[in-house]
Amino acid sequence: MRTYLVGGAVRDKLLERPVVDRDHVVVGACPEEMLARGYKPVGKDFPVFLHPQSGEEYALARTERKTGHGYHGFAFHADPAVTLEQDLARRDLTINAIAEDEHGNLVDPYGGVRDVEQRVLRHVSPAFVEDPVRLLRVARFAARFAPLGFSVAEETMSLLQQMVREGEVDHLVPERVWAETRKALGEAQPSAFLRVLREAGALAVLFPEVNALYGIPQRAEYHPEIDTGIHLEMTLDAAAQLAPGNDLVGFCAFTHDLGKALTPAAELPSHRGHEHRGVQPLRALATRLKVPTEYAALAELVCREHLNAHRALELRPATVLKLLIALDALRRPERLQTFLLACMADKRGRLGQAQSDYPQADWLQRAREAAAAITAAPFVAQGLLGPAVGAAMEKARVQAIAEMKLCNT
Repeated sequence: MRTYLVGGAVRDKLLERPVVDRDHVVVGACPEEMLARGYKPVGKDFPVFLHPQSGEEYALARTERKTGHGYHGFAFHADPAVTLEQDLARRDLTINAIAEDEHGNLVDPYGGVRDVEQRVLRHVSPAFVEDPVRLLRVARFAARFAPLGFSVAEETMSLLQQMVREGEVDHLVPERVWAETRKALGEAQPSAFLRVLREAGALAVLFPEVNALYGIPQRAEYHPEIDTGIHLEMTLDAAAQLAPGNDLVGFCAFTHDLGKALTPAAELPSHRGHEHRGVQPLRALATRLKVPTEYAALAELVCREHLNAHRALELRPATVLKLLIALDALRRPERLQTFLLACMADKRGRLGQAQSDYPQADWLQRAREAAAAITAAPFVAQGLLGPAVGAAMEKARVQAIAEMKLCNT
């Protein structure tokens, strides 16, 4: 029985990145031997165990065989005779198919170290095409490692395109698409996720509402980058800079401009009303992928209200209060923060505006504080009841916002 550190832990050590998860493969052992040594079984489809002291995962070396379509269409075979090289062969990318023994020696049968050095995302074997999730994983790894100079190997991109042509991607379940997308939106350069999917032809299959944005023009005085798809890429990367790892902000940025794909051709490059047109495709996307309720709800608010955020300094106090109430920001200030980060990303996701100031954010935060400071107690003390209390509070909140605005001018 021999154990090896494998996968992301080895890759990230080579890249001098923090190692988050440490996974191990065990060669030459059977489940009974693992149990006898005190390991705790957790695997359902194949034998995986937790170390009795560290709690780290140890999986028995295994091979896999394609038996049907999709992510679950595999039969696994774990046996003491399965070699380390056979186990590594079933992994997706060469950079994830490197093992390290207990002495720190690397086992690299598929050239993963070379690809780490050359910054290439390359598939391990032709069996790569058997699992459609791997397409999403490659796109997600591109989003993670693009800032380090990684790109997808030509032969691997050819396989991704083959997977789309042969319909394998059609068998991806919504939950897995969302899980990988959510991770990608929290990576350092989410635009790479879109570019890989688009080059592979998968963006049109998985996210037709997003794919439709490419080639749609915008007014150059507001969007020097012109193309709406390019603006979306820039917005996603701006969101990643403003809120690193925050996939909720990322999803709001991802879906904020879907309505621009529905602008009548005669109105281009203007997009008047796109914030309202975008609600329907956003809801369709969120429903199809079973997006969590809070993500879908906040993304819809960003879609509908991001223009009001941009012109917040010109809005009437009553309109500002209406916006804050729509966001439920008086009770949940964190929602306003997420909303503003997504709106700021929209402003900065434009050619030449990556460092633009966004005073609207500070103004809306202070307006929220002024409005939230108005409570029911004084009005109840005056003898007001029921709806009269609410009406008085609303009037006082509008007045408080107006006084703040007056002080700023």
